[in-house]
Amino acid sequence: MKKIFSRKFIQKIKKFCVRHKFTSLLILVILGFITAQIGKSIANRNIETRYVLSAVERGTLVTSVTGSGQVSASNQVEIKPKTSGDVVAVNIKSGDEVKAGTVLVRLDARDAQKGVRDAEANMESAKLSLEKLIQPADQLSILQAENSLLQAKESKRKAEDDLEKAYEDGFSAVTNAFLDLPDIMSGFQSSMFGSAIGGGGQSNIDYYIDSAKTYDEKAKQYGENTKEAYKKAKELYDKSFADYKTASRLSDKETIETLVIEAYETSREISEMIKSASNLVQFYREKLTERNLKPHASSETHLAELSSYTSKTTSHLSNLLSIKRTIENQKESIANAGRTIAEKEEAFAKLKAGPDALDIESQKLSIRQRENSLLDAKEKLADSAVRAPFDGTVAKLSVKKGDSATTGTSIITFITKQKIAEISLNEIDVAKVKTGAQATLTFDAIEDLSVTGKVVEVETVGTVTQGVVTYGIKISFDAEDERVKAGMSVSTAIITDIKQDVLLVPNSAIKTQGETSYVEMFTSPLAKKEENNSAQGTPSSIPPDRREVEIGLSNDISTEITSGLEEGEMIISRVIQPQTKQVTNTTPSLFGSQGGGQRGGNMGGAVRFGR
Repeated sequence: MKKIFSRKFIQKIKKFCVRHKFTSLLILVILGFITAQIGKSIANRNIETRYVLSAVERGTLVTSVTGSGQVSASNQVEIKPKTSGDVVAVNIKSGDEVKAGTVLVRLDARDAQKGVRDAEANMESAKLSLEKLIQPADQLSILQAENSLLQAKESKRKAEDDLEKAYEDGFSAVTNAFLDLPDIMSGFQSSMFGSAIGGGGQSNIDYYIDSAKTYDEKAKQYGENTKEAYKKAKELYDKSFADYKTASRLSDKETIETLVIEAYETSREISEMIKSASNLVQFYREKLTERNLKPHASSETHLAELSSYTSKTTSHLSNLLSIKRTIENQKESIANAGRTIAEKEEAFAKLKAGPDALDIESQKLSIRQRENSLLDAKEKLADSAVRAPFDGTVAKLSVKKGDSATTGTSIITFITKQKIAEISLNEIDVAKVKTGAQATLTFDAIEDLSVTGKVVEVETVGTVTQGVVTYGIKISFDAEDERVKAGMSVSTAIITDIKQDVLLVPNSAIKTQGETSYVEMFTSPLAKKEENNSAQGTPSSIPPDRREVEIGLSNDISTEITSGLEEGEMIISRVIQPQTKQVTNTTPSLFGSQGGGQRGGNMGGAVRFGR
């Protein structure tokens, strides 16, 4: 009955399609469009990227190196001191049985003890500095700072007063100089450029030159030097004297300072002019005296005049130079006082405001550094006592009291019945391992057994095999287990560093670009923390943001974040890439074919329907 009904139903549809071709075509187009949109929506949902989020958590990061080896039935360990020094005590002899931790040999620890005392003193000093820093300023300190500021201001006022006096003294010195300089210049001109000696219109200076030149050509050079010096001195004198006549004690400081400098330079050039003239006249007298000739009587008079001029100019030079330097020094003192005042004002304001937060953090960091130094010093002191690593027997003793022991040199051969693991590490990993480091041991033959131990010996010389260097490590067991047999394979994880209370993220969350490390995260959380623990992740069509971070230590699981993130923030630990599915239109066609197949016939001819 169903089959007949179906055939009749199909026949009706067929007749409808033949009679209403346009309407049928329109219905097919609409159905095709709806089907495409549904398929596109499904495809879009299928291509959404899904993100597995993880929270930034605070915890303990343990780093380790791994190695494998075998269990040794009998153990012989070469005990080596961790520090060098003179042996001051030997507490055992060959054949003695001792317990773990027994002090076997003591080295000279005086330097180490001093290091501990110094480190303790430094740490206490840092703590006191912090206490002093965080305490509010007392009234005495405020008064002292205020007085220091007032003293700085008073020093500046005094320097300003001294500068005023220096300008007064400077103008007086210039005045005194120009009381004498005009007479000196006019007297010099009369003595050297007058014609009292030779007559006939010849100047005295030319007379001296010509008279001495007859016996020595150097006279010409002396004369030229004197004339040049006079010309230079005259130019400076005319300018400085003119400037002086237009100034007064009420002139501004810059003008007075310029007058002092000009008067000093003028006096110096006049002094050089007088010296040159004196040299010429003395040369003239010497040349004539050498030939038993009598110099002209005026030459002696001229020398006396020049000598008196020299005395006066020297006095003025000394005074003017002193004033010039005083002005410079007082100006510098005022500038220094100004800087001191600014410094005192800043210190006074900071004292009243209290300690700065950065200063406090800096001092706390200093305390932590001193604490670390103290721990290092105590470890060094502890290293001066060579202890038994486990229960055993002293097989050989290689030192006596007074000997020198060095790091890396065996001083005791120690034997124990306790089993030990002998492990090989490569040259990179062995550099991270220290004697005494904690380790965890597992055994291939005993799946459920994990034994703790510690490193008791690290080889200092490696073994080279086919170009690969390995180092032997011996690890003692903290506890014996009867199931562990000699020769068993053993694997170990040796702890190299432990950092507590640090920010941790999964290793998979860390990405790098060049030398920059970053994580990916969403500015707005996609879901609550507990909803993102699913391995399927959270879908999002919006790409995540990047945030640069600084990383520290890392192990096989987690990485330390030193800056860039805060505890509780959600980051992307894994990305589930979309897998696009091809959507096939499986809607039956009215013409007997599936979507995507070939349609038979045409609208104008016979139509075949599939069953």
